[in-house]
Amino acid sequence: MAEKYIQAPLTDSDIKNLKIGDQVYISGVIYTARDAAHKRLVELLDRGEELPVDLKGQILFYVGPSPAKPGAVIGSAGPTTSYRMDAYTPALLAQGLKGMIGKGSRSEEVKESIVKNKAVYFASVGGAAALTAQRIKKAEVVAYPDLGPEAIHKLEVENLPVIVVNDSFGADLYQEGVKKYGSL
Repeated sequence: MAEKYIQAPLTDSDIKNLKIGDQVYISGVIYTARDAAHKRLVELLDRGEELPVDLKGQILFYVGPSPAKPGAVIGSAGPTTSYRMDAYTPALLAQGLKGMIGKGSRSEEVKESIVKNKAVYFASVGGAAALTAQRIKKAEVVAYPDLGPEAIHKLEVENLPVIVVNDSFGADLYQEGVKKYGSL
């Protein structure tokens, strides 16, 4: 387990160097998307239409930020439970999505798709939304403004702290933790 600094969007080389348990600091541009936005994105794909955001190399942060206070870039920005996006994730990974940030474990189908598409799933600490927001330097809505906080936002982040939970080799930090500590 190592401490690593990466720049978004991600490359296959970036992904290959990330292993479960690595503490990673992400800088660059990432996007937000939750349930409703995922549903719309996959519906576009099903109709053969273009996505509002090119997902190649991108990271999606499963967050619905609260409104910004005066003078702030964004309000609290804590991760939401990732399994709610699982039905949509393989289709987005097939479009070139390389990373996801959320909380909680992923389905077997998503973990297989992560390996197949050479991607990574990161966990962000729940309950630290105000601190996470401090790492967001710029935010703008780029799609689905009618969804309010669930709209797709383009975020510029600086050293956003996350932990690798599922790497491109099929390892799962949560499963390893149960193996290591489950018998205590």
